[in-house]
Amino acid sequence: MGWNVDIYEARPDLRLPISKAAAQQRSINLAISSRGITALQAIDPAATARFLQTVIPMSGRMIHDILGNQHSQQYDKDGQCINSIDRALLNEGLLEEASAIPNIRLFFNHKVLSVDFDNRTMIIRDTNSESEVRAAFHLCIGADGSYSIVRRQLMRVVRMNFQQEYIPHEYIELKMPAGCNEHGQPVFLLDPSHLHIWPRHSFMLIALPNKDKSFTCTLFAPTVEFDRLIGRQAILSWFRTYFPDALLLLGEDKLVNDFAKNPRSPLISIKARPYHYKDRCVLLGDAAHSMVPFYGQGLNCGLEDVRVLRALLVQEGVAPCSPLTHLGEQELTDTRLFNALFKYTETRHEDLVAICELAMDNYIEMRHSVTTPIYLFKKALDNLLYTLTSSKDSLALVTRSLATVPFPSPNPAGWLPLYTMVTFRPDISYATARKKAEKQSTILSFAGRLGTVVLGATALYVTFHTVHWLRGR
Repeated sequence: MGWNVDIYEARPDLRLPISKAAAQQRSINLAISSRGITALQAIDPAATARFLQTVIPMSGRMIHDILGNQHSQQYDKDGQCINSIDRALLNEGLLEEASAIPNIRLFFNHKVLSVDFDNRTMIIRDTNSESEVRAAFHLCIGADGSYSIVRRQLMRVVRMNFQQEYIPHEYIELKMPAGCNEHGQPVFLLDPSHLHIWPRHSFMLIALPNKDKSFTCTLFAPTVEFDRLIGRQAILSWFRTYFPDALLLLGEDKLVNDFAKNPRSPLISIKARPYHYKDRCVLLGDAAHSMVPFYGQGLNCGLEDVRVLRALLVQEGVAPCSPLTHLGEQELTDTRLFNALFKYTETRHEDLVAICELAMDNYIEMRHSVTTPIYLFKKALDNLLYTLTSSKDSLALVTRSLATVPFPSPNPAGWLPLYTMVTFRPDISYATARKKAEKQSTILSFAGRLGTVVLGATALYVTFHTVHWLRGR
């Protein structure tokens, strides 16, 4: 039958019209890729199939230069895609799935105030009635976001290492409306099979397609740059200078209105350890590892947290059971659950630090490096070596075990581009991907230096013999 689950959410039900209107103001579109899809499939294949009906596959980046020229960069040599999915549609779908399960109860407008982990109780305020209730629990899962109350309460009982960093950049969401064809039907104004990027060195604009033929656009820029964009004239002049082709598609009036209506939002990165306390609590998602959105792994990593935790629970033999009979006694411990949560912290931390740092690094790549010749050369060489050494057969075998084994490929063979490992290989952990990429980068650097030496020696040899020949004449 499964566990009895109570979900407490401080905000109203996001399926309500008033909640949908608020959510549209500050929601970066989500990109779900193999890691997130695999995690969903491990929990509920049927629900995953329903979610995938709402996505738009994107096979690569479309780079827009300042002159309006477009250049496609494929994500993968085999045509694998990431998928644009509307945040609200996914969240509503997950809520609908949860609502349909008899032993799950949803409580909206219920804000957690405090948690007593040793006595397994929490105090919750019903913001509608302004009353407070005490709720008992066996296991508390803190999945309450970057500003997690559960994490703050956990800090009171464990020696948590915690790091929070606001980068000096912000974002604002814009909307590119659908166009119309000759029959009056909505059409995409840009190629919907790409994630569109306008890289401008210290800032960038991105656009992801939606099912209604519109694009959700997000402008990322330094705070000092946003501070200059005050008033209609300043905004339009800036866009005419840096994004002239995008301005034509966004529309001047619509752009100015979005700047006035939609908030500027901060970008935060959070690292913490440990993620658990005894057999009483575990942190998942942004509560444990908020990251900047530049690798498109925030959603995927959060869903993977669930898959990894589930695999560890299975390995330790933790199964749904009736509640323990003496809740509140500090000495009462579920040993198997304790071991599973301990392993989660010990094995997951390195991965989460790795992806948080990779996401930060990828901002530089997206807003600047993608336009440089050295990046394009390295990407071409990466794909060449990948083509020569990759094997699809072995990947098909290991992915079957992902429901019960967190990462079945600790030592992946062959040459693998970092983006491929992070985005399309859920059998490889983030930490393993980063370590392998660093080794490959060292090999490329050595080969580059060796090539330079050989080229220099060859040039010197040719020059010497040419001079000798000329003197002989």
